[in-house]
Amino acid sequence: MEENQPEFNYWDTPQNETDELLREVAVNASEQEDEFSLRPRRLSEYIGQEALKDELSVYIAAAKQRQEALDHVLLFGPPGLGKTTLAMIIANEMGVHLKTTSGPAIEKSGDLVALLNGIEPGDVVFIDEIHRLPTSIEEMLYSAMEDFFVDIMVGQGPTARAVHFPLPPFTLVGATTRPGMLSKPMRDRFGIINSLRYYQPEELQEIVKRTADIFETPITPEGAYAIASRSRGTPRIANRLLKRVRDFAQVAGKPAIDAAIVEMALTKLRVDERGLDEIDHKLLQTMIDYYEGGPVGLNTIAANIGEEAETLESMVEPYLLQIGFLQRTPRGRQVTPAAYQHLGMSQPEPK
Repeated sequence: MEENQPEFNYWDTPQNETDELLREVAVNASEQEDEFSLRPRRLSEYIGQEALKDELSVYIAAAKQRQEALDHVLLFGPPGLGKTTLAMIIANEMGVHLKTTSGPAIEKSGDLVALLNGIEPGDVVFIDEIHRLPTSIEEMLYSAMEDFFVDIMVGQGPTARAVHFPLPPFTLVGATTRPGMLSKPMRDRFGIINSLRYYQPEELQEIVKRTADIFETPITPEGAYAIASRSRGTPRIANRLLKRVRDFAQVAGKPAIDAAIVEMALTKLRVDERGLDEIDHKLLQTMIDYYEGGPVGLNTIAANIGEEAETLESMVEPYLLQIGFLQRTPRGRQVTPAAYQHLGMSQPEPK
């Protein structure tokens, strides 16, 4: 530290600034604690995805009986369905440590070695967005997954040499929203491959009630179902909507969240009865107004509404396809009669 440079001292901070610092720390800690507490930690606490849970419970029990690492697991499906939570649950059920990262965070071989360094037998390594791994890193993972070692080149030119890093048996859990972008050699190295489906409103209703209990927020069954039915089949969205409805209920002085306050709050948030939000309406309306409902290319739609094509393809389209409001055709995307009906519009006669 330079001479004469004043050192920051918490106790010298003015009281109003001190209070603000404390508030920021408390808010950040509270938000992180809320996010962590909402995640179930055991399969028995995990709501929905019953077939997947039944399969995983068998594989986990068998691996524990043999005292082996669980086979590598690939989970795919739209965002927000619980892939990260399942990775945490697998580690908890196996009684091992969990290391987490994402595909874009592993840019070079040293990043992969740092991730795998220090893992113990049976540990779980979770890579989110695994489809975004660089090709060179993906190829390094082949030997790590099959034979539990990685080789990296150290140095350059004539002094370059290969360094061999042995690894203990471990479980790689990969999560992706775009399984088609994974190479076949990578997919083939996963012994357990499962997709996560959208949730039914009744399942989301139970998730909303569980979250409300954690928040110590009274909610009626009708209120929980009203939130669930507008959550696009996605637990993450259900929990987010519950938090916002809780704010409206609190300001309105409601003793409990009921269907009426949910209707009022979500109308203000521009979320309709099928869970379509502003960007969904904008996408469908643009296709109808400018392209007679399609077919029209995704990049054209993205340019018209000011969104990235990748965002539309991974975050918006899956639900519209699931509920039958959008179709993919060889010539592009097309609005369906069900979408016209939902928007209260008449479908134009084919030319």
